[in-house]
Amino acid sequence: MAKHKTPLLDELESGPWPSFVTDLKRMAEKKEAPDDLLGQLELTYKDKVGHWKHGGIVGVFGYGGGVIGRYSDAPDLFPGVAAFHTLRVNQPSSKFYTTKFLRKLCDIWEEHGSGITNMHGSTGDIILLGCKTEELEPTFYDLTHDLDTDLGGSGSNMRTPSCCIGKARCEYSCLDTQAITHGITNEYQDELHRPAFPYKFKFKVSGCPNDCVAAIARADCSIIGTWRDDIRIDQEAVKAYVNGELRPNGGAHSGRDWGPFDIQKEVIDLCPTDCMGWDGKELRINNRECNRCMHCINVMPRALRVGLEQGASILVGGKAPILEGAQLSTLVIPFMKMEEPFEEFKEFVEKMWDWWMEEGRNRERLGELIQRKGLQEFLEVTGRKAIPQMIEYPRENPYIFWKEEDVPGGFTRDVHEFRKKHAR
Repeated sequence: MAKHKTPLLDELESGPWPSFVTDLKRMAEKKEAPDDLLGQLELTYKDKVGHWKHGGIVGVFGYGGGVIGRYSDAPDLFPGVAAFHTLRVNQPSSKFYTTKFLRKLCDIWEEHGSGITNMHGSTGDIILLGCKTEELEPTFYDLTHDLDTDLGGSGSNMRTPSCCIGKARCEYSCLDTQAITHGITNEYQDELHRPAFPYKFKFKVSGCPNDCVAAIARADCSIIGTWRDDIRIDQEAVKAYVNGELRPNGGAHSGRDWGPFDIQKEVIDLCPTDCMGWDGKELRINNRECNRCMHCINVMPRALRVGLEQGASILVGGKAPILEGAQLSTLVIPFMKMEEPFEEFKEFVEKMWDWWMEEGRNRERLGELIQRKGLQEFLEVTGRKAIPQMIEYPRENPYIFWKEEDVPGGFTRDVHEFRKKHAR
């Protein structure tokens, strides 16, 4: 029986949508923690002040991450949440679950914790909310021995890699996203469990440029499936779309009434690089100019398909706004084959990490370091060449000074004299 009155929280049950308050009230009939959680949240709404405090670091033996310590600042009022730690559990690639796994997970959490879960938050992990300090080790033991799973990342370490559903169920995917995610997770166990970085580091894998896991906006290293040959075209299917025989956008019921399909308006004119043309009989694509935006393929999936020479584009530096503003990832490797055991990719990652750990300041993400030190230095330490896609627009300053090692054969005497004469 609930012991706390929650008039402010009750308002969250009054709308048309399902409410977490309703779920917690149902759980509060069986456990103390959900009831005290509601009570503390009600007090938070009333006081307009958070009532959680940081009371020290907790974890499981041998790991520096995976557990986020949380304590109530009013333990006398809410003893059920006096210690209310969070465990991050490493989710399976693409979040494929069996009902057996889920039932066992819930049984473990009902036995050792509050029973409250979050599947899935922005971290991607399975989130187990509300564990007492003395129950951390027993919970961890059961997760590893009965479920054959592990804790995820938290703190200044590699966070749990995540990926889209990939070739398992998506026709557009150019990558085996599960194999890549599994490989990164296994290879970098030490970086995942024992924080040694300046700040957190996220890998996210999307099977195609649609980027369904939003890697470009959220990951320090984005692995995006792509192709480097031509888009496959079925000209008869293109005509079927134009003639209204096939519904655009895969026939998806997105709430939009397309009306008579206008290929010029809906596809050709919306191409960001103007690389497409339609003469009434044939669709033409200048694939050298295509930037893989996926719009034409999404609108006419029966007519257009991704190419067959498939691999990944590697981007770095994406992040949400914390110390600095939000940043989108920067393309550094246009195409990499990404074949197991991913040696080329791992070599790039380790060079990148070495530089970041050497030069990064405390709580400085990789993208912020690149912004501070310059993309040129990042390219030099990782052994990559600059490409046009890294340039937003041509430089406006005509005074370009080269490093001698960048000029084949070195500088001539005339160049040295010119630099000496015009030195600032």
